[in-house]
Amino acid sequence: MAISSVSRAQEAKDSAAVDYIPEISLDTRLGFNQCLTDKSGRFYSDGIYLNIDGNISPHFSYSSNIRIFSPDYLGEDVTTLDAINWLLITYEIGDFSFSAGKDGVYVGGFEYDANEIDTYFDMSSLFYNYFECWQWGVSAAWYPAEGQSLMLQINNSPLSFEENHFGYNLAWRGEWDCYESYWSANLWQYDRGKYVKSLNFGNMFYVGDFSILADYMTRSTSLSTLFSEDFTAVLQPAYEGVEWGRFFAKVGYERGSEIIDYEFVGDNLYYGVGAEFFPLKENKDIRLHATWSHNTQYSGCHQINVGLTWKMDLTKAVKHILNHHKD
Repeated sequence: MAISSVSRAQEAKDSAAVDYIPEISLDTRLGFNQCLTDKSGRFYSDGIYLNIDGNISPHFSYSSNIRIFSPDYLGEDVTTLDAINWLLITYEIGDFSFSAGKDGVYVGGFEYDANEIDTYFDMSSLFYNYFECWQWGVSAAWYPAEGQSLMLQINNSPLSFEENHFGYNLAWRGEWDCYESYWSANLWQYDRGKYVKSLNFGNMFYVGDFSILADYMTRSTSLSTLFSEDFTAVLQPAYEGVEWGRFFAKVGYERGSEIIDYEFVGDNLYYGVGAEFFPLKENKDIRLHATWSHNTQYSGCHQINVGLTWKMDLTKAVKHILNHHKD
């Protein structure tokens, strides 16, 4: 058999195992936030997130997350592309993958890596809330062993809207039974020949039914001030020993500087406790939450937040309807 025939045969064999039906879902969160300090409260919604993931061929896949019907993306200075969190096409071959499109900047740290619908504003760092993480670019990854990945990414600089200003990100992710890592070294251009340097060490430990997030992230325009100009340190223990809930506490200390477009510059201590509940036994598509949080400088407010997060799995619903009609 010719080489081309072998390739076509292998492609056909691989194609038979690929599910080409895209996974489509809608995520939304709504709730009520009460500031105990000034007695102000409001109902809120994060809008709706549209997720579409699927396969084009045995080696090509795509993934997207688009925020729709959101108050944050309404205004004259906002375009439709601003509502795209990520939009990626990926090619995988052997132990390597290559991606192009819009993606989160590879910054080590598990607080930073969390989806925004799974975080609570006053329980997250200023860096998480104000860093322009979604950028267009390209990336490559190497998977040298099970649970290990090395990733290189080049994208538009998150600190500049000027042409020919880019960011360079090198990251390592590792996974073992009791420990996960997400570390990175980053260069983000903010002027001609000038870069913000960043080192980020994300660590997640697992002990019995407990998980412990421990992140340290630092940023600076100069190597001499790399550990003092702009940094974030986070500790978050959580108990996940029951199927119907999760309980966690969090404390973070940060220093914000003018190298990031924060609304606050200076030192800030933020902390809080929270609980998440899953009322459905068969899945976690519905999540209830309640949190209390406080920070010393940014808002200085003691806040109570309660709400509901709902994932609507449209593909699963359509498959269920079709199977029901067949029966």
